[in-house]
Formats: sequence, C-alpha cells, structure tokens
Amino acid sequence: MSTDVTAKTPAPAPPGGSGPAADGGLLRLMLDGLRRNMRQYGMLLALGLIVVLFAVWTDGDLLLPRNVSNLVLQNSYILILAIGMMLVIIAGHIDLSVGSLTAFVGAFAAVLTVQHGMTWPLAVVLCLLVGAVAGSVQGFLIAYLGIPSFIVTLAGMLLFRGLTEILLKGQTLGPFPDGLQNLGNGFLPEVGPTTNYHNLTLLLGLVLMAAVVWQEVRDRRRQQEFSLDVLPGRLFALKLVALVSAILTLTLLLASYKGAPVVLIILGALVVGYGYVMRNAVFGRHIYAIGGNLPAAKLSGVKDKRVTFQVFLNMGVLAALAGLVVAARLNAASPKAGVNFELEAIASSFIGGASMSGGVGTVLGAIIGGLVLGVLNNGMNLLSVGTDWQQVIKGLALLVAVGFDVWNKRKSGA
Repeated sequence: MSTDVTAKTPAPAPPGGSGPAADGGLLRLMLDGLRRNMRQYGMLLALGLIVVLFAVWTDGDLLLPRNVSNLVLQNSYILILAIGMMLVIIAGHIDLSVGSLTAFVGAFAAVLTVQHGMTWPLAVVLCLLVGAVAGSVQGFLIAYLGIPSFIVTLAGMLLFRGLTEILLKGQTLGPFPDGLQNLGNGFLPEVGPTTNYHNLTLLLGLVLMAAVVWQEVRDRRRQQEFSLDVLPGRLFALKLVALVSAILTLTLLLASYKGAPVVLIILGALVVGYGYVMRNAVFGRHIYAIGGNLPAAKLSGVKDKRVTFQVFLNMGVLAALAGLVVAARLNAASPKAGVNFELEAIASSFIGGASMSGGVGTVLGAIIGGLVLGVLNNGMNLLSVGTDWQQVIKGLALLVAVGFDVWNKRKSGA
C-alpha cells in the first residue's frame, strides 16, 4: 500500500513583480548590500548623523553659510594631511613628523617672503621642494636602510620642531603677501550677472554633480562587466540621490555666502587626483599590495622600497602644502603651529576606514574621517563645550572607529 504525498510549493513571484516575495527579496538584497559595504558607508552615515544632531543642538547655527565656509577653511590643512597620511597607513607605516614639518615650512615661507622680500609664487615652489626633500630623506631611511617609520618620523618631529624655533627665534613672523594669504583665506572671484548666489560656485557645483553621477554609473558598469558584486538597483539610485543632495546642499550654502574658498578647489583637485591614482594607477595598486601582504607583493615583482620611498616623499610635499595653507590662514608663522596635526591626520585616517595592519583605506575615507573630527570640533565650539571634554569625545570617536574596524574584520573572518 502506498500513499502519494504531493508537496505544496508556493507559486513563484512573477519576474519584476511587486508581491510580497519580490519586495522581501529586494529588501534582503538591500540589507545584504549595506552589510557588505558597511565599512565603506558606515562612517559616511555617521557623518550625516553627526551633522544632523549638531544642527538640531545648535538651532541650525552649524549649517549657516558663514559657519560652513569657516568649517572648510579651518579644517582644510588637516584634510590635506589626512590624504597623505592615508597613503602612508595603507602602505603599513606611520608618520609622526607632519605637524612639525608643517610648522617648519610655514616658518620657511615667512623668512623668504617677509624677511627677504621674495615673491610669493617662488616662495611656494621652494617650500614644496623643502617638503619633498624632507620626505625623501625620511623615506630613504625607512625604505632603504630599514629603520622603522615610527623611529624615523619621531626623530623628524623633534628635528623640524627645533628648526622651526631656530628660524623664527621663538617669535611670530608675518604678515604674508596678499597672494599667499588668498591660499588660506581667499574665495573664487565673482563672475556673471548679479544674483543672490555666487555664480561660479553654482557652476562648479553642477559640474561636480554631473561628474559624480557619471563616475558612479561608469564604475558600476565596469564592476558588472567583471561579474563583481554591485549594489542593488534601488539602493544604487538611493546612493546617487544622497550624493547629489549633499553636493547641492553644500554648493547652495557656499554660494549664498562668499562662494567656494580657494583652498576647497585645491582640496577637491587633490581628492580627485589621489582617488584616481589609488583606484586605477599601478602606483596605487602597489601601495595596497605592500600594505596588505608584503612578502606576496615582493614575489609579484612590486618594488616595495621604491614605493615606500615615494609614499613618504609624497607625504612631505603634502605636509609642505598644508604648512603653506595654515600659515596663510593665520597670516603669520608661529613656533607653535602644527601642534598635534599629526594626531589629527592619523585619527582622520583611522576614523575614515584605514586598517591598523595596512592595505585598507580610501582617499575619500580620509576626507570623511577629517570631516567627522571637524564637525565635532565646530559643533562643540558652538555649544561652548570645554576643550577638556572635546578631547575626551574625540578620543572616544577614534576608539569606536578602530573598534568597529576590528569587529568588522573578525566578522568577515568568521
């Protein structure tokens, strides 16, 4: 005697349908996409949350056009340093000298322009060369002599701080020529008809929005061609809307005040250039390789010593640029300039997704990490939070970011 048992299976949802099965599958895809990209988008979401919270707590003062412009100007040199520091950390090293080198370059620029009357464009070129030489010396000691980067750059921190004191003789030196001041305090000129907004800033914002959408769509198509995982369609569209909305908001805020600061244009060019190098250029791939697995990189033919040397040379140039920007911002060179800048740059990198073990991180992540610290500083100043508690909160933010990195790696391994 046999009994026929027919299993009842639910009817499949029609392709492209909108029933519960289709909606549930889409929701699962979106959640899976968020989980896979949590490292990439986690701090971006945190930045948005911090901005919203401080905007509410300060009754909207955080997002006033003038405050947003000051926020860019006040944090520009930290963001420049964070870009270079991110490359150093991805390569598996650290640089403790950038704050002192920043101060030294600012002092050198003041001696050239104020004391000796040198034209500011020539002084800028010489200062960048000084940064390149300083980075090259440290890179040579680290890459070719095998001295740990911590020791070399710690010595550099003391050396450049002492040289700054010698150059300035313990005094503040200024003011700088107008052209150099514009590097840290200048804005794009007014062009076109008179309106309620800065026309050139609006134009640049529209160009940036178009470029971002084009780049994101292009990257998605390339990933699909190589059968790589991509965000679900609706989640990708939501990402584009969020990016365009953020750029549009920033553009309108800046355009309703004095326009885009000159240093923001410089910073934007650095982000685009270094982002391209780290994503597409051989040099960027080699930095990830030596930071992720040095023995394997050597076996693959990567010239690790040359790459390490170039990474520190690059860090020296960016530190020199940051030194020029901060000196121009203050309109004077001070022996105490650049104090703790190296810690801010390192914290920005780790908050932005860099890994302690190297091989992980992005240029955009460094910018996001720097903005997190910048918004925290600015928001707490607006709320009149004491500097003691500010240090505590920033320390906790760094601890949470690194803890998230460790947790994420353990979860991925599991």
